[in-house]
Amino acid sequence: MNQPLIAPSLLAADFANLQKELELINQSEADYLHFDVMDGVFVPNISFGFPLLEVARNYCRKPLDVHLMITQPERYLEAFAEGGASVIHVHYEACTHLHRTLTRIRELGCRAGVALNPHTPVSSLEDVLEQIDTVLVMSVNPGFGGQSFIPHTIQKVTKLKHLLTVNRSPALIEIDGGVSQQNAEALVRAGANVLVAGNSIFKAEDPLQAIQQLKNSSLPLVA
Repeated sequence: MNQPLIAPSLLAADFANLQKELELINQSEADYLHFDVMDGVFVPNISFGFPLLEVARNYCRKPLDVHLMITQPERYLEAFAEGGASVIHVHYEACTHLHRTLTRIRELGCRAGVALNPHTPVSSLEDVLEQIDTVLVMSVNPGFGGQSFIPHTIQKVTKLKHLLTVNRSPALIEIDGGVSQQNAEALVRAGANVLVAGNSIFKAEDPLQAIQQLKNSSLPLVA
C-alpha cells in the first residue's frame, strides 16, 4: 500500500489564529489544504467564500482541495479556479449535468472531483468515470465538522475501488468526515488514497504528529 495523501480540513482550524494555523500546515507533511464551501441550501450550514480562499492561497503553500457543497456549482467553477483551486469537487446530488461540469473543471486546469453523500451508491458514477480524477466519499452527512464516522464507509470504499479497477480508472479515492487514527488504516486498506481530517488534526495536542501518524497509517505491521 502507498502512503495516503493527507488533506487537513480548514473548517476545524482556529480562525482567531488563522495565519499561524496555515503556517503549521506548511511545515507539516500534509499534501493538500481541504477547503469546504457551504451555501446553507444544499447543506444546512454556511461556510467559506472567496475572501477566505484568497487568504488561504496567500498563506498556504499546499495545493487547495476545494469541496463545493452548494447548489448549481457550475456557476462558480471559473471563480474557484482563478482563486487557486487545484482540485474542485462537486456533489453528484447537486449537478444536473455532471458530465458537462466535470469537463469544464478540467478545461479550467483543475483536477475534477465528484463527492458522494452517504446514501449515494458508487454505481452512480459508472457513466462519468472518464471525466473523474477524484471521488470524494462522504463518511458523514455533509454540513458540519466534528461528526462521527459512518462505519459502512469502509464497505463503500471497497466497492468503489473495485469499480475503478474494473474500469481501469486512475481516479483517486478521497474520504471526508470523522477520519482519525482509529479508522485510517482500514480506509487505506480498503482503497482510500486521500484522507481529509479536521478535528483529529487541528484539535490534536501535536497537529504535526497527528498528520504524520495519519500519513503512516498504511505502513505494514512489524512481525
